[in-house]
Amino acid sequence: MDNQRIILWGVFATLAFFTWTQWQLQNQPETVSAPEVVRAPDAPAAPDMPATPLPVDDMPPPTAARATDGAPLPATTPAAAPAVSNIRVETDVLRLEISPRGGSLVRAELKKYPVNKENPDVPVLLFNQDPASRYVLESGLIDSAKGGPTHEAMLRSSAASYVLADGADVLKVPLTWRSADGVLVTKTYTFHRGRYDIGLDYAVTNNTDADWYALSYLRISRVHNPPERSMFDVDSYSFNGPVYYDTEKYEKLDPDDLADEPLDLTVAGGWIASLEHHFVSAAVPAENGDYRYDASYKNGTVVIRASGAEWHAIQPGAQETFSAKIFVGPKNQKSLDETATGLALTVDYGVLAILARPLFWLLQLVHDFVGNWGWSIILVTLLIKLAFYKLTEASGRSMAKMRKLQPRLKALQDRYKDDRQQLSQQMMELYKREKVNPAAGCLPMLIQIPFFIAFYWVLLESVEMRQAPFALWIADLSSRDPFFVLPLLMGAAMFVQQKLNPAPPDPVQAKVMMFLPVMFTVFFAFFPSGLVLYWLTNSVLSVLQQWNINRKMHAD
Repeated sequence: MDNQRIILWGVFATLAFFTWTQWQLQNQPETVSAPEVVRAPDAPAAPDMPATPLPVDDMPPPTAARATDGAPLPATTPAAAPAVSNIRVETDVLRLEISPRGGSLVRAELKKYPVNKENPDVPVLLFNQDPASRYVLESGLIDSAKGGPTHEAMLRSSAASYVLADGADVLKVPLTWRSADGVLVTKTYTFHRGRYDIGLDYAVTNNTDADWYALSYLRISRVHNPPERSMFDVDSYSFNGPVYYDTEKYEKLDPDDLADEPLDLTVAGGWIASLEHHFVSAAVPAENGDYRYDASYKNGTVVIRASGAEWHAIQPGAQETFSAKIFVGPKNQKSLDETATGLALTVDYGVLAILARPLFWLLQLVHDFVGNWGWSIILVTLLIKLAFYKLTEASGRSMAKMRKLQPRLKALQDRYKDDRQQLSQQMMELYKREKVNPAAGCLPMLIQIPFFIAFYWVLLESVEMRQAPFALWIADLSSRDPFFVLPLLMGAAMFVQQKLNPAPPDPVQAKVMMFLPVMFTVFFAFFPSGLVLYWLTNSVLSVLQQWNINRKMHAD
């Protein structure tokens, strides 16, 4: 078997993988409009409630409500709604706005995550009400009369703004709604210091003389406007859109698919979310009970919703609570794991997640000691090299033996240049006499390829390394080297490594191998600098190991 040929196939397979990945991302079909289908669950027959599905997005104007201070709130539709000021909320990590209409989250700034390092005072914005990019998280209760404190109802707050006080760990923001006949609902958001998960509770008191039927729902409405693909912007290659988790599988939803077939299923638990590169908004229903997950697409907007699968009856004089969780923030894996089971799956490491997650765990562990992600990458690369040292040493010895056989192989080529079959036979006999395995040298390369791909996704998807500096000119390990120094150093290291290994007997293969460092340098020029740092470190360690093996073999 020709060792160099296998190495070439491994290299080309790696390049083909990334080329295919980028092609898929760049050639995603455009979204198209389709009627939106967002239905409320079937209601059980009862004297005061309908027995047919209630379309939440086609509700009549809410019935007249009454605030806790006795002042009536007008029954209005969105088109006739008077201008109202949003309620401002600020914690140590979030700056949000809550609309009095439905108590929806309509603006969210992540205070600790600037859009870029050149503008540190401009935070990443998730929710917003701009019609061209509208992105909101709505929630509510709907009653049997298609009213209640839905995302269209007017709620009242006792304050215009709330700020997490110094020394306080919890901030509660209550909003109230009262029906004309006496049902009181208090919708409360609970924020915690240093956290991006938000508690959501509805406290319902039925002061009427009849059962009050209601169900809760959460929905994320977002204009589908993915960024234009660019090889100079790694952010543009991440999935941007809705996802859900039903406790068994994690599913991305393509608007094209939703246009043809809207999602509609019943699950027990799980969550819904909307993703962009390093950030996520998620709605997590309470764990006890079944929920209907549905999603649809209309006029450029994707709506994904989780609602109660059954109507809940609250008896006269009784009090009931509906609870849920919301997450608005970075894809920090520890925070995601603490918020809901499976929420860390939004950190999409691709098909090699089984390798990527342990690699990230190891990187995080090393980072806890050294405090720098660049040095963490170097040290983890060293640890991987040590883990496979015996294997690579055996391969290196085989390569050194092949190098010593080069003159004899060249003589065989000259002697049997017109008889390929005889040449192959003589070469195999030579390998057998000298106890050389020409395939042994390709094994380390084949082992490195999956680690390389796993590292690629770890560096691309882990928000922990977003805008993380290393040293000198490397200010962001998740983006390319601005001066292409690391790719050039990597190409030089690969060239030296190639010189330490035996040249392929076939002249054509030899020329291709000589071109590989140049090809890798160009290809890696646009990769995250952290990934180039990993490959550079690995190449330098391989050079040192092979040089040492060659030195010992020559001494023998």
